[in-house]
Amino acid sequence: MQEKNWVLRKLPAVDIVLNSKKIKELEGLYPKEIIADTIREVIERERQKILKWEGKMEEELDDKRILDNIVMNVIIWVEKKFKPSLKRVVNATGTVLHTNLGRSILPASIREHLYSIISGYSSLEYDIDKGERGSRYSHVEPILCSLTGAEGAMVVNNNAGAVLLVLSAIASGKEVIISRGQLVEIGGSFRIPEVLAQSGAKLIEVGTTNKTYLRDYEEKINENTGALLKVHTSNYAICGFTSAVKSEELVFLGQKYDIPVIEDLGSGTLIDLSKYGLSPEPTVQQSIKAGIDVVTFSGDKLLGGPQGGIIVGKRKYIDRIKKHPLTRALRVDKMTLGALEYVLKLYVDESKALKEIPTLKMLTLSPEKISERANELYKAIKERLGKRVKTDIIETYSIVGGGAFPVDKLPSKGVSVSIPGLSVCDLEKRLRLNEIPIITRIEKDLLILDVRSIQHGEVEIIADALMSIVDSITGDNN
Repeated sequence: MQEKNWVLRKLPAVDIVLNSKKIKELEGLYPKEIIADTIREVIERERQKILKWEGKMEEELDDKRILDNIVMNVIIWVEKKFKPSLKRVVNATGTVLHTNLGRSILPASIREHLYSIISGYSSLEYDIDKGERGSRYSHVEPILCSLTGAEGAMVVNNNAGAVLLVLSAIASGKEVIISRGQLVEIGGSFRIPEVLAQSGAKLIEVGTTNKTYLRDYEEKINENTGALLKVHTSNYAICGFTSAVKSEELVFLGQKYDIPVIEDLGSGTLIDLSKYGLSPEPTVQQSIKAGIDVVTFSGDKLLGGPQGGIIVGKRKYIDRIKKHPLTRALRVDKMTLGALEYVLKLYVDESKALKEIPTLKMLTLSPEKISERANELYKAIKERLGKRVKTDIIETYSIVGGGAFPVDKLPSKGVSVSIPGLSVCDLEKRLRLNEIPIITRIEKDLLILDVRSIQHGEVEIIADALMSIVDSITGDNN
């Protein structure tokens, strides 16, 4: 303890650190109060480190060395505080709709359009033709109706919000009937029963986990039934001995008793992706054609747009939803509307949507294109690093992610990388801590870069990062 006290006394006062040359240079870049607070934090961390230290203290420890170490840490932490934590990353996991990495990415061609909207005033709620106040939904409602066949449409901040709003506007204080097999849990541990409870509606479960019939719904209908709810189980699948009620059947029952039918499609898609090798998924158009009164789905999943909860359906219900007080609390901003309108208009031409919307492009990549990407990445790594790394092209599988197509495995190719003297976990960490983080996956003690989710121009970022890692190990900075 006596030795620790000797080292503790060597810790400099805040003023001494503040007056050091390198810290003085920081004052022209960052607020002095933030610098002073950071100095106190760093000194306290050093104090705690000393108190917890169990080994022998270094005898050559001098005041200058301690001061220099604190100054260096202060500079690192001050810069870290002002550096944005939300940053671009390279997704080399092969998961196309990676929830933790922001799900869908927007088309590169949107940049100029979106910047013009957010960097100046916009016609968000202004009708230019009439010269009067307009509706923010007017920017996306016509195109949504045109694409889906719905009578009306609107958008809120996410699909859970859309379900909450729809139920609040249509069935608050009433009973909502749903199959037990559709009581799903979505991302972040949010569950359909909890969302439904917040709407003020009462949940009525029918059927069993694997089998629900039309008669199960009909037996529970009474004068207090507010809606029939169908939730697409997009994030899991029940196989084998199963039975589910078709949308058309539920619509028939709803019309028989004059009860609205609501469907939460979850991921939601405007294109039948089974044409491109994926499992069949109900499209929004199919639900509307079946007669569903209100359909909700996500904007940042299979649609390939920004985060949003899209609501389409019959005009009388959409008008009622728009007037509900929660609509203002859940409304979207100009950036979301601008991005969504841009993406939706690409869907007018399906071939153009598949080519320009990154999510669709990644999901429908041909085996030939995947091989091209794998060869490009392999060649870039080999040209830069040669025998200093061990790398190979391997067969692998990608997944859709975002709760969509849970049983689909997309044949893909990856480039495996290993560096002599570095464990696979250390390599993964170093790539993750790169200036532009590179997120990979590890399978069977092998680090894999799945090329399906790697974007144009990111091959060089990966090659540069690997070169930097190898150089740091070998000490070769040439």
